[in-house]
Amino acid sequence: MDLEVRAKAQEWLNSSIDKNAKDEIKRMLDSADQTELIDSFYKDLEFGTGGLRGLMGIGSNRMNKYTIGKATQGLSNYLLKAFPGQKISVAIAHDSRNNSDFFAETTASVFSANGIKVYFFTALRPTPELSFSIRHLGCKSGVVLTASHNPKEYNGYKAYWDDGAQVTPPHDENVIDEVNKIASIDDVKFTKNPSLIVEVGVDLDEKYLKEVKQLSLSPEVIKKQKDLKIVYSPIHGTGITLVPEILQRFGFENVHVVEEQATPDGNFPTVVYPNPEEAEAMSLAVKKAKKIDADLIMATDPDADRVGIGAKNHHGEFQLINGNQAAVLLMYYMLKMWSEKGKLDGKQFVIKTIVTTDLILDIAKRFKVEAFETLTGFKYIAAIIKELEGKKKFIVGGEESYGYLCGDFVRDKDAISSCALLAEMTAWAKENGMGVFDLLTEIYKEFGFYQESLLSITRKGKSGAEEIQEMMKNMRQNPPKTIHGSPVQKVYDYQSSEVKDISTGKISKIDFPKSNVLQYTTSDGTKISARPSGTEPKIKFYFSVKGPLKSKADFDLVQGKLNAKIIRIIEELSLK
Repeated sequence: MDLEVRAKAQEWLNSSIDKNAKDEIKRMLDSADQTELIDSFYKDLEFGTGGLRGLMGIGSNRMNKYTIGKATQGLSNYLLKAFPGQKISVAIAHDSRNNSDFFAETTASVFSANGIKVYFFTALRPTPELSFSIRHLGCKSGVVLTASHNPKEYNGYKAYWDDGAQVTPPHDENVIDEVNKIASIDDVKFTKNPSLIVEVGVDLDEKYLKEVKQLSLSPEVIKKQKDLKIVYSPIHGTGITLVPEILQRFGFENVHVVEEQATPDGNFPTVVYPNPEEAEAMSLAVKKAKKIDADLIMATDPDADRVGIGAKNHHGEFQLINGNQAAVLLMYYMLKMWSEKGKLDGKQFVIKTIVTTDLILDIAKRFKVEAFETLTGFKYIAAIIKELEGKKKFIVGGEESYGYLCGDFVRDKDAISSCALLAEMTAWAKENGMGVFDLLTEIYKEFGFYQESLLSITRKGKSGAEEIQEMMKNMRQNPPKTIHGSPVQKVYDYQSSEVKDISTGKISKIDFPKSNVLQYTTSDGTKISARPSGTEPKIKFYFSVKGPLKSKADFDLVQGKLNAKIIRIIEELSLK
């Protein structure tokens, strides 16, 4: 492997890359410790569920001008084959990360050098607006430069298809094939054709915000609750461009932006991770909420496709709400409003991923709305929307990792519309004498208390990737017979596309694309999922347990018991 790595590094060194890049490769080649060299060159960055993503730096396994150029050249080659004789255009946007603007310009240069027209957002914009713009402008593809919620050292490249969704099979595999056919960096066309690059911005903002505004279901309630106290943080990202504006257009007049996090900054100076899933990233928003006694806290990640929320709990303390709970609240509110307005006629549907709470299935059943499940990754949610377009109406979809979508004019998770509708949901709850936690409690009382938890284990570098593979292999070969005393009923293996009924031994097929995910379900309703990341050196374990909730007074007791059960399951499975 070391010889292969050095050969690949030497190949880069012999190409027409710039002097600084060459000096960096020479430094790694000459270093006594070869770890950095190996991690930088042992493989090529690949498209996972989130596209191309990695640490910034020089090397085939790093985000840089040349890996982005190669990816864009491969995508250009595939577009020219997929749409022969047609006028091809793409849209490009970027977030606030370091180098995102440079990477976006690089991407635009390569597309234009290949004769492809580029609609280029010169200033940072949210990812969902890029998805919208692809459809609105009639583009064949699009790219947004972002690493979403990852640490500041990362950047990424999300590729989209003509439906505004991230590239899915077979297109993603075909693009990779085209990238792999590129023998040398010298085969990438980097020379920009300015005549093919059209700058866009405010005009598309207006069209996108108009679509979002039409999602509003309770404008009359907002008029009564226009003074709802909302705290919002963009966590130094793109959300600042559109979230305050859409909240104002919905009718909310009492929005407080967290000033310390309002300015876009790729160094994310006030947080360790710019991720609304992390309590630390939400701490300044919580602090401001306490100061003004807010009704709702919201924060978006750097590219504004995900949102985290918080509100006062039953003890009057501000508490963050996890992604499953927010998805449930949004789903319940949307379906209830559609039902009350007589808009449900059996032709609507909702979508969730296989690792998102099954409470969503219960809610959909209650409102007699069809619910679909799909693999993790919003591109799979978008694929179902596309398949049913013109046949059924999509209302809302979501995943546990704080990504939600309302309406079908965007085909990726959308924190802009989600913020607007979560605020509207909070206003509706307040108008009906409830806080956010009161509404969540009522849902649990009706359907059962579902408690979910996520354990994420990171193993860095090549050795870490191998360790994660071994972990999955062992879980496949040696599934537990019981979990916390409850018999395992079924084992779902999405890599082999099979589900095994343990009691009967019967094996049936799963009609999903193959994915390295394993799930165990037990007779008491417990579900455990294992899923290695497609873009990061980590493996995620998802836990879901449930129990009855009879009254608001029992909330803490039931939640405590369910959390204790999850802890015992983690210990029992020796996960750490």
